[in-house]
Amino acid sequence: MSVRRRFYARPLLATATSIAVLTGLAASTAPAVATPAAATALDDTYYQDAVGKTGAALKSSLHTIISDQTTLTYAQVWDALKATDEDPANPSNVILLYTGRSQSKNDNGGNTGDWNREHVWAKSHGNFGTSTGPGTDIHHLRPEDVQVNSVRGNKDFDNGGSAVSGAPGNYTDGDSFEPRDAVKGDVARMILYMAVRYEGDDAFADLEPNDKVSNGSAPNIGRLSVLKEWSQEDPPDSFERKRNDVIFEQFQHNRNPFIDHPEWVEAIW
Repeated sequence: MSVRRRFYARPLLATATSIAVLTGLAASTAPAVATPAAATALDDTYYQDAVGKTGAALKSSLHTIISDQTTLTYAQVWDALKATDEDPANPSNVILLYTGRSQSKNDNGGNTGDWNREHVWAKSHGNFGTSTGPGTDIHHLRPEDVQVNSVRGNKDFDNGGSAVSGAPGNYTDGDSFEPRDAVKGDVARMILYMAVRYEGDDAFADLEPNDKVSNGSAPNIGRLSVLKEWSQEDPPDSFERKRNDVIFEQFQHNRNPFIDHPEWVEAIW
């Protein structure tokens, strides 16, 4: 693939000492992200069985926690996304993931110029389709321009490629897709959520990230090393945190733990 590696300037948040204590990581190796107060409050309730663990034990605990959820049909996803991805500046619109465009909630469909439902973990990677389960899990389903969604297709994620028409800051080549800087971390945390939530114990494939591209129909998506970089370079913002809250409170009643605790990415992988 063509490589177009860029290092964009985005100051990282200072590492809180409490993160190192909670995860058991040395302060020198803990990722440079701070834990929001709301997430810390959840440690006494929602995450109480995961706090203090690392590696496989942390992943297993989180899997158990987030697997307790309400599921949606694929038809219900349309209305859910209108709430989860609502434009804070215009409640009649949603924000599209890759383009960043604010667009009317009513412009959803399959025609050119519409927005549709993008599976960030491509549904062909594990062949789960759009049946209730991973195919309808709104933690990784996002509104996106129909044509840009088609350009991304089922490609893995990596740095490099040529500019995507109509989606400034996005790049693609024959085997991968690079999203705009503002959502690189969002993409990484959605992928890693899916890897923890779907472990092969619920009739669906065991989804795992790897450090490859061109994964085809295997239940894998790469590149893990790049996704980890993106998660650290682009920490959770207010839009992503609110989205997590809306999913938890109104729809699936489970959370993406890597939005609440970004340091858990390094603690597991």
